[in-house]
Amino acid sequence: MHSTKNILTGQDALQRLFEGNKRFISGKLEHPNHCEESRRGLVAGQEPIAVVLTCADSRVPPVDVFDQGLGDVFVVRVAGNVINDQILGSIEYAVAHLHTPLVMVMGHSSCGAVSAVAQGVKLDGHIASLTPSIDAALKKTKGQQGHWANNAAKALAVSTAKKIAESEPIVADLVKDGRVLVVATYYDLETGEVTLLEE
Repeated sequence: MHSTKNILTGQDALQRLFEGNKRFISGKLEHPNHCEESRRGLVAGQEPIAVVLTCADSRVPPVDVFDQGLGDVFVVRVAGNVINDQILGSIEYAVAHLHTPLVMVMGHSSCGAVSAVAQGVKLDGHIASLTPSIDAALKKTKGQQGHWANNAAKALAVSTAKKIAESEPIVADLVKDGRVLVVATYYDLETGEVTLLEE
C-alpha cells in the first residue's frame, strides 16, 4: 500500500492517475490496493492521492477509470459534477485534513443531466437545482463546433474547477501556496480515455 508521503505534488498524483487510465484503456488493469492487507491498513486512516469530483452517472466510476484501489481516491459524486457548500466542504476536508495534493473535476461524454437541460426538459423537484450551472455552460458553448452537450460538459468541468481553485478560505490558499493542484478533465465513455482540459 502506498502513502501520499511519496507523492510530492499534485502533478505527481495526476501522472499516477493518467498512468492508471492508460492501463484501464488497454485492459491491463493492476487493481492495486484491493487486498486484505490494504483494507486492514486503512482502518486507522486514509491518505488519498487525489480528490475526484465527478458525475453520479453509473458509467463513470473514478476508481476503475484510473485503476486505483481502496484509499487511493477521495471521490465526490453528484449529477452534472456541480458544486454546493456540502461538496466544497468535502473537498476542503480532503485537502486540509487528509493533505490530498490534487483536486480533479471530471466531466464526461453523454451526460444525461447536461443533455436534459440542452433539450429543454423540465426538471422537477430537487433535480432543478442542477440546472443553473449546466445552463451557464450550455450558453457558453452554443454554436461551437462539435457535440453541444459534450462541449458543455467540458466547459462545466472547467468552470467548476475554477470555482473550486478560487474557493475561500481553504482551497484558494492551498492552491496559492502550491500545495494543491486543481484540474479539469473529460472522460470519453466510448474510448475510456480521460483528457486534461485547458481553461
